[in-house]
Amino acid sequence: MGSGQVTSTSGLFDFQGKHVTVAGLGVSGVPAAKALHTRGAVVTVVNDGDDARAREQAAELEALGITVRLGDGSTLPEGTELVVTAPGWQPGKPLFRAAEQAGVPVWGDVELAWRLRGPDAAPWLAVTGTNGKTTTVQMLASILKAAGLRTAAVGNIGVSLLDAVLGEEEYDVLAVELSSYQLHWAPSLRAHSGAVLNLAPDHLDWHGSMEAYARDKGRIYEGNKVACVYNVADPATEDLVREADVEEGCRAIGFTLGAPGPSQLGVVDGILVDRAFVENRQKNAQELAEVSDVHPPAPHNIANALAAAALARAFGVPASAVRDGLRAFRPDAHRIAHVADLDGVAYVDDSKATNTHAAEASLAAYESIVWIAGGLAKGATFDELVATSAKRLRGAVLIGADRALIRDALARHAPEVPVVDLDRTDTGAMLQAVAEAKRLARPGDTVLLAPACASMDMFTNYNQRGDAFAAAVRELGA
Repeated sequence: MGSGQVTSTSGLFDFQGKHVTVAGLGVSGVPAAKALHTRGAVVTVVNDGDDARAREQAAELEALGITVRLGDGSTLPEGTELVVTAPGWQPGKPLFRAAEQAGVPVWGDVELAWRLRGPDAAPWLAVTGTNGKTTTVQMLASILKAAGLRTAAVGNIGVSLLDAVLGEEEYDVLAVELSSYQLHWAPSLRAHSGAVLNLAPDHLDWHGSMEAYARDKGRIYEGNKVACVYNVADPATEDLVREADVEEGCRAIGFTLGAPGPSQLGVVDGILVDRAFVENRQKNAQELAEVSDVHPPAPHNIANALAAAALARAFGVPASAVRDGLRAFRPDAHRIAHVADLDGVAYVDDSKATNTHAAEASLAAYESIVWIAGGLAKGATFDELVATSAKRLRGAVLIGADRALIRDALARHAPEVPVVDLDRTDTGAMLQAVAEAKRLARPGDTVLLAPACASMDMFTNYNQRGDAFAAAVRELGA
């Protein structure tokens, strides 16, 4: 809403004397306000909240001469010529309706970073998708570094794109993670190459529909120069490539866990191979790495590695750097992280699996599982997840506010699977959950924390939930 009115891709923009409203403080709003102020804009920051953190940030900005309005993020300040919003602000907010009625464009922090790039700025290799974005971007950065390139993993990964673009460090290329929120507010972004890893229902309360969510994800392909990377197993990602307006000569590049066809990367006999960026791709393939070079070698993580390799190869990186970069990479905590082996049972923390799509990928990585699941469902349903994974389940231990939804799905699709339903949300709940899982497990099984739900009913975030699981495993092991 409003974002489509800014279509110029001319890069640098003259902010001198322009009245710009920054919507939201936080990780993106504060650097955006400072960057605009430095460039001569008359900046007003509006923020819904008025808590201690917001007041602290407001004081920092007011000391620079920036106006901050706390507790009112709905009213468009008079004379506003541009709105720069934090990515999480929903398009339907009154502020954006007012901007649209006034003909005022709305940009996100990513759009602002794109506009502030210098003429010789590093190109962007961009990644989005419902799941796997952070891991793929980190893999990509590791591969690029192995090729001797100056790079960084930035964007939705927690490193501000504004800081990367405006900082003193020089880069050859940036590995950029972009959320659907960020892409919604980035109308003129044009990446060197982009990838959509997968599409599953998520954030539909924000986007309004699956179609709108997919459309925003698909913006990552707009104006791509070399490659639009898609998931062969997820036809919706290829559909987005077909709909994209790209530069002449840009190619559609697929990745698959099977043997690749021409213009694809895939897997043959435990080897990651490239049939896209080779001479005579009808007949030839280039070996990139072994499946054992991917840590951990779970199917969805191999898919992440192939997507990262495709983007790196699109940038001209040699095969040896793909291998070296994947060997050097280790995923962040709480992403299918092996915690311990106790009495022949493996305990694995995938607390980051906060939706059904991520949990399904996690469950597919193991043969016999005692599943710890539950939390805040965020409107999700669990029938498809349970039906797909039922044959792998030794047992299930359910925790959290919406565990009944999973319990009912298990009753419908896996009635023979023993289920422990824990009706407690105190700090000791995870210890009991792990103890119950240990009781159900047999040697050779995996006790897997893949909640398929958000964590905020019982924990501050998924990190704290994963830490609680690991601590409980260690306590039982001791």
